[in-house]
Amino acid sequence: MNINNNVDVKLVENEIAERIKQYRIAYPMTQKELAEKSMVSLRSISRFENGEDITMSNLIKLMQALGIGGNLEVLVPDYTMRPSYFIENEEKRMRVGKRKTSDNTWKWGDEI
Repeated sequence: MNINNNVDVKLVENEIAERIKQYRIAYPMTQKELAEKSMVSLRSISRFENGEDITMSNLIKLMQALGIGGNLEVLVPDYTMRPSYFIENEEKRMRVGKRKTSDNTWKWGDEI
């Protein structure tokens, strides 16, 4: 499923829960092991994987326990890291001019 602005909130919640479950299974880790590693109750994990709500802090703990906590940066990126931010604050490049050399000592009238 492609998560975008046009998808129902409940469908997004279910998709996130399913993805977390698939990460847990691929890890491989049981719900009990995840509960011990994340310090989230086994009941909360079970409810979450069945499509019920959990707290934001529990979701973060689960993601960190599964080694995907770094993906939270993608969830809500730092607004100062947008490409347009760097373009607006980029230093203006100066045009490089041709170097002037003065080793040519020949002058008109020196040919004789």
